[in-house]
Amino acid sequence: MRMRFKPYAHDELMAADFHVHEPLIWGGKWHAQYARPEQPFVLELGCGKGGFLSQLACAHPENNYLGIDITDKVLILAKRKIEAAYTEAGRPIDNVKIMSTDIERIKGVLTAEDTVSRIYINFCNPWSKNASSNKHRLTYPRQLIQYREFLKDGGEIYFKTDDDDLFRDSLEYFPASGYEITWKTFDLHENEPEWNIRTEHEGMFTEMGIKIKALIAKKLPGDAAVTWIEPKVLKKMKAAEEAAAAAKEE
Repeated sequence: MRMRFKPYAHDELMAADFHVHEPLIWGGKWHAQYARPEQPFVLELGCGKGGFLSQLACAHPENNYLGIDITDKVLILAKRKIEAAYTEAGRPIDNVKIMSTDIERIKGVLTAEDTVSRIYINFCNPWSKNASSNKHRLTYPRQLIQYREFLKDGGEIYFKTDDDDLFRDSLEYFPASGYEITWKTFDLHENEPEWNIRTEHEGMFTEMGIKIKALIAKKLPGDAAVTWIEPKVLKKMKAAEEAAAAAKEE
C-alpha cells in the first residue's frame, strides 16, 4: 500500500537534533557526530517506520546507530518512535541518528574512514517481479560490494526477509560479493535467537503463516574475496571469447 504524503514531515524532521539534515557532507566524519565517537558504528539500511531501530538503539547505548530510508514520509514515523522509546526509558537521544538518502547511491555518503561494525537489512523490497529489477535489491552484489567500502573487515550484515526468492538469491549474492555466511535459517522463529527483535513486518508475515528467513554474513578481507562480475561485463567477456573461438576456426 502506497503511503500518503505527509506535509508536516519535512519541518518536523528538520527540528529534530538527531535527524541528519545534510547527509552528503559527513563522509569520513560520521563517528564525530555522536556524543561518544569511540563507540561501534551500526547501520540499519531501510529503517522504515523505525520499529526495529528504536528498540535496538535504546537497548544498546554502547553503540552508535544510523537509520537510513529514502523518504521523509516514513522517516517521520521512525523519528516519533525513537522519541517515544527514549522518553519511556528516561534516556537522552544521544546514540542514534536518522537520515533520508538513496541507499543505491550510498557510495561517498559513508567512506572507509567511517568504519561501520554492523549492518542490519530487514524486510527490504524483494524486487522479484522480473530479473531486470533484481539490481535494486539491497542485497544485490552491486550493493553488497558498495557496503564493503565502509564495513570493517570481519564486520557483519544481519539480513531478514519473508521472501523466498530474495533469500535464495541472497545465499548466492553474499559469497560472490566477498562475504562468508556464518549463520542462516529458513525459519527464524523455530529456534528464535535472543538477539532477534520482531519488527512490525515480521509480526504481520508471521500471522499470515509466512516463515521468516535470516542470515548473518561476515565481510572477508581483500578484493580477491569478491568473485562477482557485472552481468554486462560478463556478457562482453562471453562475446569476446566466442569471437576469439570463431577466429581460430577460420
